[in-house]
Amino acid sequence: MAQDVWVTGVGMIPFTKPGASAPYPVMAAEATRAALTDAGLDYAQVQQAVVGYVYGDSTAGQRALYEVGLSGVPIVNVNNNCSTGSTALWLARQAVAHGAADCVLVLGFEQMKPGALGAVFDDRPSPFDRFDAATEALVGHAEVPLALRYFGGAGLAHMRQWGTPLETFAAIRAKASRHAARNPLALLRKELTTEDVMAAPMVWPGVMTRLMACPPTCGAAAAVLCSDAFARRHGLRRDVRIRAQAMTTDTAATFEAGDMREVVGFSMARAAAHQVYEAAGIGPGDVQLVELHDCFAHNELLSYEALGLCPEGGAAQFVADGDNTHGGRVVTNPSGGLLSKGHPLGATGLAQCAELVWQLRGQAEARQVAGARLALQHNLGLGGACVVTLYERAEGAAA
Repeated sequence: MAQDVWVTGVGMIPFTKPGASAPYPVMAAEATRAALTDAGLDYAQVQQAVVGYVYGDSTAGQRALYEVGLSGVPIVNVNNNCSTGSTALWLARQAVAHGAADCVLVLGFEQMKPGALGAVFDDRPSPFDRFDAATEALVGHAEVPLALRYFGGAGLAHMRQWGTPLETFAAIRAKASRHAARNPLALLRKELTTEDVMAAPMVWPGVMTRLMACPPTCGAAAAVLCSDAFARRHGLRRDVRIRAQAMTTDTAATFEAGDMREVVGFSMARAAAHQVYEAAGIGPGDVQLVELHDCFAHNELLSYEALGLCPEGGAAQFVADGDNTHGGRVVTNPSGGLLSKGHPLGATGLAQCAELVWQLRGQAEARQVAGARLALQHNLGLGGACVVTLYERAEGAAA
């Protein structure tokens, strides 16, 4: 039987633009110390560590954690594209849930360069070659950077099928800015209107403006996971547990459906969410808040439907009714999300975790979601992997 896994400590640092951050070992050590302090633990009590990053040489996780301590514990490095942080969390949760360790540190960081994402190793087959071929066949537009073609193409498919106006994506970005204005750790805190987003330069005419894409970002975040016995033995807080979690990867539909929404992981996300709901015995209507993977406003809209927050084809109405923000059905990305908080690839999954833990503890201050008891996390990486995690506030814990 799997045992309870408690998130006893979280920490993150303010995200910054590329070139403005400290080196990755400094960022990572600061986030790690914050999580350990929050948990009330010393690094010497950590039994394993799982570290995620995308752009970095092998064993950068060791280099980062050696700044905190040299205790000889296993350190595993993880790279699963934009879902790296949550993949590290998934591995750590399994270790604790099944008794391989009682206390595991999970760390994610990224020191990024300015500009669009690109390949580092160009002397071998790209892991995206099948995705690129599908995208070229479905949408073309070779003059547009690939990441924009992926998610812009997926948004375009939704627009064509359901008549979704471009203004809906702009409204999502404006909502993100309003949430981020309440978050001192967010990179972009200026409030925008839907009209501001629409007036930004078009990067793909009729499909996407510049403000609908998340910025490249540097940063770090961390979490400490513990078993119930360990938490009791050390007098640690037991107020937020991981209730259920699932990780999925691509199926044949990704490349065979002839739909850009499948190329960017719609069914992958839907399957992970379904597994989580089934394992927890709940439905999407039971969730009060979600931190989801809004690398582009288009993917936030698609994720509403993939996660079951609204019916397929119902996302535009969901946005128009304000059901994605405070006072609505479910608050999405109260942190400001990737669009405003920033997206340091390896850190994103742990930053989402930190936000949801703070929310469930009632520590989110101006952005607090009232009465939060169940919180969902969705972290997607093309290539591909999707991790969905459900967090629960323990009975009797203050919100």
